[in-house]
Amino acid sequence: MNANREIVSLKNIIKNYGNDKVITKALQGIDLKIYQGDFSVMMGPSGCGKSTLLNIIGGLDRATSGNVMFDGKDFNSLTNKELSIIRRNQIGFVFQNYNLLPVLTAYENAEYVLMLQDMSFSQRKEKVMELFKEMGLEGLENRLPRELSGGQQQRVAIARAVVSDPLLVLADEITANVDSKTAQSLLLLMEKLNKTNNTTFLFSTHDPAVKKIARKVILLKDGKIHKEKPSLENI
Repeated sequence: MNANREIVSLKNIIKNYGNDKVITKALQGIDLKIYQGDFSVMMGPSGCGKSTLLNIIGGLDRATSGNVMFDGKDFNSLTNKELSIIRRNQIGFVFQNYNLLPVLTAYENAEYVLMLQDMSFSQRKEKVMELFKEMGLEGLENRLPRELSGGQQQRVAIARAVVSDPLLVLADEITANVDSKTAQSLLLLMEKLNKTNNTTFLFSTHDPAVKKIARKVILLKDGKIHKEKPSLENI
C-alpha cells in the first residue's frame, strides 16, 4: 500500500452560499489530507458541511476560496470540462439514493463509465462480470433498477463507482436507505475492496456502524473540522 501518496489536499477551504444580504457559511477554513488506501468517515450533525465538502473534493462544486489539490492537480486552475474528465477517470461516487439510470440494466449501469473511457467491449465485460461475481451480483446483470432491492441497487452503485479503479471513492450517506443487515454487508464489502484493491474511501454519514469500520474519523461541526482521529474501534 502506497500510504504516502497524497490524493487530496485541502487548505483553508471556505464555502459560502447566498448573496450579500443573506450568506450561509457552509465551510469555514477546512484543512484536510487524504492518502491512498485511506478508509475514512466524516461525521457530524445535519448541516455541518459533510455533503458540501464531499462535493468540493469530488469537483462537483467549487470552493468560495482556499486551495483544492487532487493528485497534484490544482482544481482552482482547471476548467469545468477538465474537472469532468477527472471525475470520469479518477473519482467514483456512491450516493444515498443510488442514482442509477432507470432505463439501463444493472450491468449497463456498472459498465457505463467504462464506455465513457472508451474501453473495449471485451475488457468492459470482463471487468464488470468479475466485479459482479465478487460483489454477489451474479444473475442480476439484466435486471433494471426497479427490479432490484435497495441493497442490490446500492451494490450496483458501488460496482459502478469502483469498476474503473478510481483513485478515490466518495460515498454520501450510503446506508441511509437500507436496513441494518444490508448496511453491514455493504460496509464489509467496501472494507474488502479497500484491503484487497487498495481502493481509497471517504464516507459521509450519520451511521455509527460506518464509524466502527473506518480507520479514521473526521468530526465536522458548524463547517469546521472539530476533531480528526483514528477510529478507536480499529486501534
